[in-house]
Amino acid sequence: MHQLGDARRGKLAGNLAGFGRALRRAGVRVDASRIALAAEAAQLVGVHRRDDMSAAMEAVLVAREQDRLVFRELFDAWFRDPELASKMLAQMLPTAEGRAEPPRRRPRVREALAAPAAPKAAPENEREVQFDAAMTAGDRRRLQHADFNALGAAEYRLVERLARDIALPVPTVPGRRLRVAGQGGAHARMHWPGVWHEAARTGGEMLRLPRLVRREQPLPLLVLVDVSGSMERYARLLLAFLHAATRGLAGRGGRRDVFAFGTGLTDLTPAFRAADTDAMLAAAGRAIEDFAGGTRLGESLAQLRRQHARRLVGRRTLALLVSDGLDTGEPEALRGELQWLRRHSRRLLWLNPLLRFPGYAPLARGAAVLHREADAMLAVHNLQALEDLARSIAALLRRG
Repeated sequence: MHQLGDARRGKLAGNLAGFGRALRRAGVRVDASRIALAAEAAQLVGVHRRDDMSAAMEAVLVAREQDRLVFRELFDAWFRDPELASKMLAQMLPTAEGRAEPPRRRPRVREALAAPAAPKAAPENEREVQFDAAMTAGDRRRLQHADFNALGAAEYRLVERLARDIALPVPTVPGRRLRVAGQGGAHARMHWPGVWHEAARTGGEMLRLPRLVRREQPLPLLVLVDVSGSMERYARLLLAFLHAATRGLAGRGGRRDVFAFGTGLTDLTPAFRAADTDAMLAAAGRAIEDFAGGTRLGESLAQLRRQHARRLVGRRTLALLVSDGLDTGEPEALRGELQWLRRHSRRLLWLNPLLRFPGYAPLARGAAVLHREADAMLAVHNLQALEDLARSIAALLRRG
């Protein structure tokens, strides 16, 4: 890999700068000040012991727990180990049995180490080319079941676009307002002004009997999205999905209230009024001040109860809580707030990305409380789970 260089040949400063750029390509938040700190740390600990240098650079370059494994894997690939090179050469000898398998790396590391592709002229309809021509049936099938947390940067952008095309038909209920219908069901009643009007038009003959039926309207939605550090890879994609999937609610008399929570509560309903999903994501990014921080769901729900209780429309509201349940607050406070939310909503559904693990059990304190208080727990970790979400919600409401 010619673009990596070798730190043992007197090019340490250049290699550190290149290593910082590779970390940025892998999604690690690194700026010029952190790279300068890494150079200072390397001078202080020296380059004689590889482990010491890796630990010193990790301390100044990595600020998030989910980036540590990416850093270590990229560090091993960037500052090459002579013993590893010897092993790879040994595998290439004719006496080696079998075929040497290339080392398996995380998607973010693979993309960061890949040579930059030559720029191509963008076609007129880039979206159609990207989705129709560039993706084979096997690629689409693989992305349908790929966990959002295991996607590379390019795959993540593509899956985010695909998620916007998934429908989420919100179940409807009979509303309070009435409409005129030619034929009604068992609960329809006669529309007498319409009957006399029809009779006047036909000379007293009642050829058609208009009836009044209740208008069907979508259930009001209350969406709570966890934007803590453990949910960082899911939050943006799920916000894009929910915005596109519920865009038509206002035109059908529905209501949609969206909040983000981490260490506090952020009202994203004004941002969700934007017609364009990218504009909504930009507005949400400006509004959320505790993105990729901690999780205090109990305190956030208490803030919702104190300041936004009128957003819950009686017991008709369908509450969707998107979180992995890794709450750092007190379980008793969380239990009390969840019980209040259940009393003021039709259903409380927990959308949990950790259901991607077959043997998952809600053993954490916050997850255990959520599991007991929520009406159901549904998966939202890949595209297939998002497509199944609408059917699962409809089935749960019918069962209730």
